[in-house]
Amino acid sequence: MGEHSEGFLRQLASAAEMGLVPDPDAVRAVWDDAAAAPGWAGPALWLHGDLHPANVLTADGALCGVIDFGDLCAGDPACDLAAAWILLPDDTVDLFHAAYRPTADAATLRRARGWAVGRALSGILIGEAGVHGRPGGKPTWGPPAHAALRRLIATHR
Repeated sequence: MGEHSEGFLRQLASAAEMGLVPDPDAVRAVWDDAAAAPGWAGPALWLHGDLHPANVLTADGALCGVIDFGDLCAGDPACDLAAAWILLPDDTVDLFHAAYRPTADAATLRRARGWAVGRALSGILIGEAGVHGRPGGKPTWGPPAHAALRRLIATHR
């Protein structure tokens, strides 16, 4: 994760300057904890690599499919486990991680939180760009990203 810190810090500074992040220090603490976690030592696992609200399909309030496999790769499962904070309701994240196989250890979940906070910041910035009609902006991305960021900060241990 350390190799992504510079980009994360740029996004955090940008979001904070625009007043989009109420507590930048809390966001930074989630990232710093993730970056300090031990790296993935297991075998590379297949990953979607880009799980966020625009890449999942729902029907009647339930996830029913995943699209856009352009970032398909193999690596650290923390990358895809981050999706739980981005996609799922508040009371389901722990259930999702408990059901995940192979079982995610504490270090993997710490790294997953870091990926999730990075994706939330990206979504917030993309949403803000959409609200203002800037290229690449998507106004619908902001609300779920803000909700994910609130969950990540509130549950940071």
